[in-house]
Amino acid sequence: MSVEVRAHTALHVLKGAVVRVLGAKWTAGVSVNGSHGRLTVQFDRKPTEEEVSKIQEETNAKIEEDAAIEIHEMERSEAEERWGDLVYDLFPLPASIKRLTVFNLPSWNVNACNKEHITTTGEIGPLRITKTRFRAKKGLLEISFDIE
Repeated sequence: MSVEVRAHTALHVLKGAVVRVLGAKWTAGVSVNGSHGRLTVQFDRKPTEEEVSKIQEETNAKIEEDAAIEIHEMERSEAEERWGDLVYDLFPLPASIKRLTVFNLPSWNVNACNKEHITTTGEIGPLRITKTRFRAKKGLLEISFDIE
């Protein structure tokens, strides 16, 4: 599987850890370039070094677990009934979209996402958070990472 597909899937695993450690619910943006990725979430402060370390630890523990990733294609109404607004990010999907492809890592992260993904978290490989940037005026936290 390509390194970009692995890095994109890593965004979902990282987001699950960010929700667990910081409680940040809304994704404001994502970016992947080769083995480098960046997750941007809505948040109200710069996280502590301990929190960033905990996010990286939790992400890597989930990767090492080699958990199965589920991809569901379903009606939008069914996805909303099953997971509520958790399937969405800050950027809304147009109402004209009636069917969704949903990424689900059970009890960790669920998100409407039509990108390609790997089948288990273990295929990602180790993840290292390389930088965090808090943009106070916008209320955004950027977390940059690399995978091996």
